[in-house]
Amino acid sequence: MFDFEYQLKMLPDKPGVYLMKNSLGEIIYVGKAKVLKNRVRQYFQNSASHTSKVRAMVKNIAEFEYIVTDSEGEALILECNLIKKYRPRYNILLKDDKHYPFIKVTTNEDFPRVFITRNHVKDGNRYFGPYPDVSVVYETLELIKKIFPLRNCKRNITENGEITRPCLNYHLGLCKAPCAAAISKEEYSKIVQDVMNLLSGRDPEVVKNLKKDMEAAAENLEFEKAAALRDRVNAVVKIQERQKIITGSFEDEDFINIYNDEKDTCAQVFFIRQGKVMGREHFILEDTAEETAGSIISQFIKEFYGGTPFIPANIYVPDIEDGELLEEWLSMKKGAKVSLKVPKRGDKKQFLEMVLKNAQMTLEQFKMKLLRDKEIHGAALRELADILDLGELPFRIEAYDISNIQGFDSVGSMIVFEEGKPKNGDYRRFKIKTVAGANDYDSMREILERRFKHGLEEIKNIQERKLELSNGKFSYFPDLIMMDGGRGQVNVALEVLDSLGINIPVCGMVKDDRHNSRGLIYNNIELPIGQDSNAMQLITRIQDEVHRFAITYHRTLRDKRVLHSILDEVPNIGEKRRKELLKKFGSVENIKSASLEELMDTPSIDRRAAESIVEFFAVKK
Repeated sequence: MFDFEYQLKMLPDKPGVYLMKNSLGEIIYVGKAKVLKNRVRQYFQNSASHTSKVRAMVKNIAEFEYIVTDSEGEALILECNLIKKYRPRYNILLKDDKHYPFIKVTTNEDFPRVFITRNHVKDGNRYFGPYPDVSVVYETLELIKKIFPLRNCKRNITENGEITRPCLNYHLGLCKAPCAAAISKEEYSKIVQDVMNLLSGRDPEVVKNLKKDMEAAAENLEFEKAAALRDRVNAVVKIQERQKIITGSFEDEDFINIYNDEKDTCAQVFFIRQGKVMGREHFILEDTAEETAGSIISQFIKEFYGGTPFIPANIYVPDIEDGELLEEWLSMKKGAKVSLKVPKRGDKKQFLEMVLKNAQMTLEQFKMKLLRDKEIHGAALRELADILDLGELPFRIEAYDISNIQGFDSVGSMIVFEEGKPKNGDYRRFKIKTVAGANDYDSMREILERRFKHGLEEIKNIQERKLELSNGKFSYFPDLIMMDGGRGQVNVALEVLDSLGINIPVCGMVKDDRHNSRGLIYNNIELPIGQDSNAMQLITRIQDEVHRFAITYHRTLRDKRVLHSILDEVPNIGEKRRKELLKKFGSVENIKSASLEELMDTPSIDRRAAESIVEFFAVKK
C-alpha cells in the first residue's frame, strides 16, 4: 500500500513534475510545480476549497510519483511531453491532434519544386503555412501550377547535370524543362521568387511583374503569350480575394479566445500569416466550468503548440497564466522570440473580441447539434430496445469482430457505442494468442474471455479500494453485446458469459448476399428490421465501424510484418525509422520507388539513412 503520509513528507522543496495514478497504475493527471512540496500537498488538504473535478480526481488517486527538474521551465517542457504521451483523463486535452499542411519550396535544390507537405522540418527549404483549410491549400497550389511553369517531377536536376528529353508538361506550357537545359538557373530562380512573394503575401509585386511582362508581349505582338499572362494575373487576384487583409504588418500572428458555458469551453484560433487571415480552427474542451479563463488558455497553448510544428512570432490572448514561462517555452520550441500578448485596447483587442464571438457561435452550434443527435440516437435506441424487448434502453453497446487472411495475423476488435454514438476511447484491440489458423469461433471465444475476465478482476480491485468504475479499462460492462455474425458467434458469446456468471443480452448482426445489414439474430430467431428505420441505421453504423476497426488493425499488423522482414536488412534503419517510413509511404513498394529527397522528407530519416535505403533497393533490383 502507498504510504501517503510518508511520501508527502518526503516531497522535495524543488521544481518538477508530479504524476497522479489510480489503483491500476494508470496516470490520471500530470502537473508541474515551482515547489513540489507545496503544490502536491495542496491536493490532500482543504478539500472544501477544491473544485468538484479536483475532488473527483483526488478520490481516485492511489499513488503519485514526481520528477525533479532544475527549473520551472524544464518542468513545463516535461509536463507537456508527459501529457502528450499519457493523455491523462483529468488534464484538459485536445481530442484531435491535427497536422496542418504547409506549402514547401525546395530552395536547397538548383531547380526548386513546390508541393504540399505536413512535415515541417529544419532542412534549409522554405515552408509557407500552416493552412487550416485543406481545400484552400490545394486550390492555391493548383493556381500556382497554372501561373508559374515550375517542374513537379522528383528527379534530381542540377545546373550542370545530364540533359534529358523534356516531359509532356513542357509541351503543355506547365514547365520550363530545366531537365533539358531549356531555362537557366537564374531565370528559373526569378520564377521561384515570384512564387515565394505570392505565398508571403507580397501579391502586388507579383501582379506588377506579370503585368509588365504582359504589356511587353503585347507590344511585340505576342498575343497568345500576353493572353496567358493576363490569365495568370487574374489567378493571382483570385488568390488575393481568398485572403482577408487585417493588418499592414507582415508578421505571423495567432489570435486565441475562448467562450464557455455552464459546462464546456470552445477555444477558437485565428491564423494570421503575412497580415492576412489564412484560416481558423476551433476545439471543444469538455468539463471546464470550474477552470479560470487564464488557466484554460494556458493549458490550451501547451496542448496546441506542443503538437504543431509551426509557432508564430506573436500570440494574442485575452488572459493568461504563467505567461513568461510559456513565452520562454514557445521561444525555445520555435528557435526565435515568441511573444504572448494581452491587448487592452486598439485593433488587436477588437479582433480578439471578434474571435470571442466566433467561439460563442461555434459552441452554441455544437450544443444544438448535440441535442439533435441525442434525439436521433435516442429514437434509434428506443426502437432497438423494443425490437429486442430489453425493458431498458441499451446505454452502452459493445460490438465484436474477427479479422484474418487465411489464418494469418488474426485479430479481434471491440468497439463501444454509448448513447447511440461511438466512444472511441473505449475501443480495444486483441491480437489472437491461443488460436492457430482461421478459426473465428475460437478466436472470438478467446477475446471475449480476455475482455470479461479482465473486467471482473478490475471491478474486484476497484471495489476493494472503494474507487470509481471509470478507473478501469474493462470495468464498465455493456447493456447489450452485438456480434458481427450469426447464430454461431452469438452462441460462443453466450457460452463465455454463462461460464463467468455474467448476464448480458447478446445479438448477432447478419448481412444479406450483398453484404448489407439485414437484421438481428436474437434468442435464435432472426428479427427483420425496416431498412429505413432509425434502429437499422444504428445497427449498420455499428457493424461498419466494428468491421473497419478490425480490418485496420489487421492491416497494421500485416504491414509491420512485411516491413520488418524486408527493412530489417537495411543498414541504419531501426524500429523508429521503419515506423516513420511505413506511416509516410504506406508500403514497401512505395519506399522502393521513393527518391532520395522524398526519403529525407520523412521524420527521423537523414541523408545517411536515405542513401542506405536507395542503395539497398538498387542492389535488390
